Amino acid sequence: METALTLHRLQFAFTIMYHYLFPQLTMGLALLIVIMKGLALWKKDELYNRSARFWAKIFAINFAMGVVTGIPMEFQFGTNWAKFSTFAGGIIGQTLAMEGVFAFFLESSFLGLFLFGEKKLGPRGHFFAAFMVFLGSWLSGYFIIVTNAWMQHPVGYSLDAEGQVHLTDFWAFLLNPWALWQYLHNMLGAVVTSSFVVAAVGAFYWLTGQHLEYARRFLRLGLASAAVSSLLVAFPTGDMQGKMVAKHQPVTLAAMEGLFQTKEGAELILIGQPDMENLRIDNPIHIPNLLSFLTYHRWKAEVKGLDAFPRDVWPDNIPLLYYAYHIMVGLGTIFIAVAALGMLLWWRQRLFDSRWYLWIVMLSFPFPYIANTAGWMTAELGRQPWLVYGVLRTADGASPLVSGGNALFTLLGFMGIYATLSLLFVFLILREVSHGPDHVQQPLP
Repeated sequence: METALTLHRLQFAFTIMYHYLFPQLTMGLALLIVIMKGLALWKKDELYNRSARFWAKIFAINFAMGVVTGIPMEFQFGTNWAKFSTFAGGIIGQTLAMEGVFAFFLESSFLGLFLFGEKKLGPRGHFFAAFMVFLGSWLSGYFIIVTNAWMQHPVGYSLDAEGQVHLTDFWAFLLNPWALWQYLHNMLGAVVTSSFVVAAVGAFYWLTGQHLEYARRFLRLGLASAAVSSLLVAFPTGDMQGKMVAKHQPVTLAAMEGLFQTKEGAELILIGQPDMENLRIDNPIHIPNLLSFLTYHRWKAEVKGLDAFPRDVWPDNIPLLYYAYHIMVGLGTIFIAVAALGMLLWWRQRLFDSRWYLWIVMLSFPFPYIANTAGWMTAELGRQPWLVYGVLRTADGASPLVSGGNALFTLLGFMGIYATLSLLFVFLILREVSHGPDHVQQPLP
């Protein structure tokens, strides 16, 4: 059973990590497309209109991939996690249904209007369609985040005599304080991804001498958006999300930070390697007292270490959690520096002459994907060994009748299918980028 549980977890981890490569770009890109359409209306600039149509095609390809890779995850609740679905389906099923009925249909319907209805809608109607695509994608993100937030910090529920969970306060569930900060942090992370992708395409066009007017617009918009969103990801949203973890999951905070002993004036570890045999951090580089200050706003505040909690509630894989968290934070810091440098060069009117910097921007676009993946790994590894924190253990939520062999077989099947989809996706994206914004067809009459 332990092997089967591990394979169930691996399968869901693989499918959801692969799936989230696509929504994070569409959710962020939806906002930037609205900005492009708004600039087109305000400045009466047709190049911004064409830019919006170009990025809408990139959006559509990612949207289709997100749909195809998202459907299997819904089925895995019934196939791999049947006991969890029986236990919590009455709660999480509501937001998952709302995501499909309200947000997904809203987004997909107006995406069709945006792609094919510009002439019929007119400039303002087309802007409205772009805004509704944005609204649908961000509503979709909220309903999914609420679902996850309840697993992280369950509220508004009760347990009956048979151990089944029931929703008692819908609004407490929907407005879970954990969800509010997690949502803002997640969506701004998606904006960081889209900003660096837009800027990277602009840098590529400029360095290769193609579509130069579009390159200017992509670089300016992408870097400005990256500068704002990368700062907001760190503060206040990242800071407040960290405080939620400290308040409701203190053992998770200790594991994330590599804090094995409870301390007053706890240091913030920048670099080091967890040693699980001796329960310490090897070769640490740290800043004294800073973890206490960041967590409780007092330099000498006590921060509970892992020694304050029973071993059976420690996260299952502390080294992986520690590294995922530090990768997320480290890359987030780099994004702020790269975007700030770009804004400085723009202000000094040297942005387009600094080819070395444009190479950095062009090659930087994969790293927000890595940072977002590491962020979700931090959230999900930190919640372990619980499926619903403090209520239902992961080991008690798996399907008892699905063997490890079945899970392994389907996992290999997903890997093969997704490898094929990856090749198709890369081909379609490269084709659109090579054609450029001027290749985008004019709206139908």
